[in-house]
Amino acid sequence: MSGKILNNLIAIVEDDPDQRQNYEHALRKRHYRVSSYGTRQQALAGIKEQMPDLAILDVMLTDEFDGGFKLCSELLQLNPDLPIIFLSSRSDEIDQVFGLRLGAWDYQTKPVSLTLLAERIAALLKVASNRKQQPPEPDLYGDLELDIERVAVSWKTQRISLTVTECAILDVIVSKEGGVASYDELAKATRQTLVTNNTVNTHIRHIRRKFQDADSMFDQLENVYSAGYRWKEQAS
Repeated sequence: MSGKILNNLIAIVEDDPDQRQNYEHALRKRHYRVSSYGTRQQALAGIKEQMPDLAILDVMLTDEFDGGFKLCSELLQLNPDLPIIFLSSRSDEIDQVFGLRLGAWDYQTKPVSLTLLAERIAALLKVASNRKQQPPEPDLYGDLELDIERVAVSWKTQRISLTVTECAILDVIVSKEGGVASYDELAKATRQTLVTNNTVNTHIRHIRRKFQDADSMFDQLENVYSAGYRWKEQAS
């Protein structure tokens, strides 16, 4: 890793002091700077003073059942480009979907491997850095424009707001140029553990819904039964 990435500031918002200390120790060992908070109010005040390069939020904070969700919205009002990772014991799909729709870049469930968490942080910081640089020419697939480095997607000139994971999945599918992207390939694209076919299907549903919100006639993502997905060529 470059020194620029290693010197980034990571904010940790976790109400359990032992877990918070474990995260701090693991990240400092990798030479990140760390600011940590135990409550939403402390985090909001501290982050207003010094904006981190990435924030890790628990969902339940002290007596606030959805404190992390509220904090996510507050932080994105301060900095819409802030990468946010939810790290929570709440593993229900509805919580994960809600967190991603709020604008979080990732949602990991506890217990989490600290090594994998550090790698995920490094990957998201790289994406954030690429977004700030002069954008390269996006890949074109008919009316689809996809810039995987900047996580920028548009369909028929309309911006489609995908998460990092959704963008990675879409990139694997369209890069097959009409061929089938297998479930195994799509699971690997998520960079998450224990990814089932149903998990992939859920990601695809979210991607399809976002495209259909922009274009009700969108029908390019085709499921190939028990095999995976492919990107259908547009009718000329």
